[in-house]
Amino acid sequence: MDNQTITKTLFFNASREVVWAFLTDKGKLGTWFHPADRNLQEGQDYALMGKADDGTPKKMCWGTVIEMQPPSKLVQSFTVGPLSGAMTTVTWNLEQAGDGTRLTLEHSGFSEIAAPFGLLMALDKGWDAHFASLRTHVSEA
Repeated sequence: MDNQTITKTLFFNASREVVWAFLTDKGKLGTWFHPADRNLQEGQDYALMGKADDGTPKKMCWGTVIEMQPPSKLVQSFTVGPLSGAMTTVTWNLEQAGDGTRLTLEHSGFSEIAAPFGLLMALDKGWDAHFASLRTHVSEA
C-alpha cells in the first residue's frame, strides 16, 4: 500500500451477509451510495447512477467487478468523472468481528494515474459521507 491509498474501517452490528447485500444489491446500493444499473456480478461492468443538474440520468461512478468472494471480499475497478476515465481499484474486505462485521475499504491506484492530491482528499471526504449513510441503513436492516 502506498501513501496515496484511502483506507477506511467500519464496524457494523450486522452479519457479513447483510453488509454484503448493501455492497452488491442494486436496490440496497442506492440507499446509501448511488443506485446501480444492476446487481454487481463478477466479471461484469457496473454503473452507479445519479442525476445531472437538468434531472437527466448521469453515471456517477463505474467500472468492472473484478472479484467476488461472498460475503468476504469484493474487488472492483472504479472511476468517477474527475478521473477522466482513469481506473482505480476499490477492495472491500468483510470479516466477522464479535457478533458483527468489520468492513475495510481500500481505494488504491491513485499514484499510477498521478491523481491530484485535492481529488484524493475529495474522494476521502466522499467515502466518509457515504459511510455515514451506510451505517444508518445497515442498522435499520
